[in-house]
Amino acid sequence: MQVLSVNNVDLHYGAAQALRNVSMDAKPGQITCVLGRNGVGKSSLLRAITGHQPISGGTITFADKALKNTPPYRRAAQGIAYVPQGREIFPLLTVEENLATGFAGLKRADRTIPAHVFELFPVLKDMLSRRGGDLSGGQQQQLAIGRALVTRPKLLVLDEPTEGIQPSIIKDIGRAIQYLRDEFGLAILLVEQYLDFCRELADRVYILDRGEVVVAGTAEDLDKADVRAHLTV
Repeated sequence: MQVLSVNNVDLHYGAAQALRNVSMDAKPGQITCVLGRNGVGKSSLLRAITGHQPISGGTITFADKALKNTPPYRRAAQGIAYVPQGREIFPLLTVEENLATGFAGLKRADRTIPAHVFELFPVLKDMLSRRGGDLSGGQQQQLAIGRALVTRPKLLVLDEPTEGIQPSIIKDIGRAIQYLRDEFGLAILLVEQYLDFCRELADRVYILDRGEVVVAGTAEDLDKADVRAHLTV
């Protein structure tokens, strides 16, 4: 069963075509990794899925419902949580206030911070009263993921969560992603450039080149020479 199904999707920015006939799935209890060089359409794919950029062809289905022109806030309320590249936390709000922004799409009874957010990222509990902008880059990334988890998602979408992060926190983020897959059966869609990170985590891999899916396979396929050729500069 798929939580997310992308079928023959095209996406344009004006006259420029960023995605061409892209199809992919994300399933519960699996980590799906999207790889590719810079500028091949990875972030455009996530923008299409989360509703930040309209598609010009094809369909995107989430939880058996076609998303069509569903705006981002409705997709978030339906269970798509997005951790954007660059984190985009609120630097002048405290850590607790940043986490509370995830309450917006929840019923009043559900407006609490789940315990597993602090179990996965204990530093957030220690820094609840600190402003988001005072955190290190790695801590801000943990905050951005924690904020997404507050929404109780069915699908967690992460855009290059290791970018600019120190190795020790990359390992913490990797363990958190595995835990969310294994313990909660969450569907996780991960865009990454860090090949080893994907190889360790991914159940399913898609590689984009010039806006098209050129490889769809397992993490083991990343060791094949012809596959790696699509990832080298």
